[in-house]
Formats: sequence, structure tokens, C-alpha cells
Amino acid sequence: MVDEPEAAVSGVAPGPPRSRLADIADQTVIRTAREAVVEVAVEVVSEEETEEAPEVETEVETEVEAAQVRARRRRFLDRLGEFRRSQVLVPMGALPGVDPAAEAPLTVDLGGVRWILAFTGEAALARYAAARGEAEREWRYRGVWGAALLDAAVPTVAESGVPCGVLVDAADGERGFVLPPVVGVVPEDVAVDGPDGLDGEVGR
Repeated sequence: MVDEPEAAVSGVAPGPPRSRLADIADQTVIRTAREAVVEVAVEVVSEEETEEAPEVETEVETEVEAAQVRARRRRFLDRLGEFRRSQVLVPMGALPGVDPAAEAPLTVDLGGVRWILAFTGEAALARYAAARGEAEREWRYRGVWGAALLDAAVPTVAESGVPCGVLVDAADGERGFVLPPVVGVVPEDVAVDGPDGLDGEVGR
């Protein structure tokens, strides 16, 4: 005789199966708080000195702004290099009007750009699924090297004539990472600022 399932024995009807991402989402928090920016030390010029030599204040401000730009660029390039060397999770979806077995990376259109969604781990993907109210459904995804995503997947998506970039950890606010379709991030022929780039505006 076959044993009855535990739920039937206890008189509780079994509910729909939960997805693995739903379990992960229950244990995580969607974080959208802004990260603190790197502070640049500046020597303060007194009000009296400013009135007597306003050009000094202008020179200091220019140097500070330049230092901030260099720091942001270094941080961006560091994160870009790390992304290219890492494997990320890319949710997959069926292509409309095509063989149901055919899949393509999930994308969102924003600011005139088509963005491929990528996540640094299952927890980040779970937060995105929870933010969409879709944590209970199964999410199919593939592990893809960041370099392959930028060098191969982006040009393929851009063949539709729409600029394409990558959104990393889209539910994590400032902790996420935006890789816009510009030279140095994606191949020049599909960059909006490249010599043969696609026409389009990158949303800010």
C-alpha cells in the first residue's frame, strides 16, 4: 500500500509549488538606498580670502570637480572590468511568434534604449522577481560571462535597430550597475557615440 502524502494525512490540502526564488526572496530585503559617494578632501577658503581672490575658489572647485570625475571613472572602469571577468545570471524568455523552445534574454525598454537584464546571483534575481510581484513563478536563466554579454549578446539585440545596454541587479537601486551602449562598454559599431553607432538617446 502506498503511503498517503503528509499534507493529505494532516487534512491540509497541498498548495501550489513554490519557486526556489520565492524562498530566497523571503530571506532577503530589497535594497534601494543610495550608497555614499567617495568624499574628496578640500581646503576651505575663508570668506575674506574668497572676496579678495575669487579666482582661487574657482581654481579649487575646478580641481575638486576634476578629481571627482577621475575617481568616478576609475570606479566605473574597475566595476566594468570585474563584470567582464564574472559570470552573471541572465533571465530567459520565449520569443513571441517563434518556436516555444527558442529563448532570448529578457529585456526592458527605457529611455530609448533596450536593456538586457543581468544579475550577480540568485539573491539579486530574487529581489527583482519580488519587486515585480513575480517571485512565485519559475524564472529560467543562464549563466553568461559578462564579456560575452557585452561583446556578443548586445550586438545581437541591437540588430533590431534599437541601442542596447545592460542593467545589472536592476532591483538594487544605486547598488546596481548601468552599462550604457557607449564606446568602451559595448562594441563601437553598436555604440550610440561610435562612428557607425545606432541613432538613439541614452536615458539618464
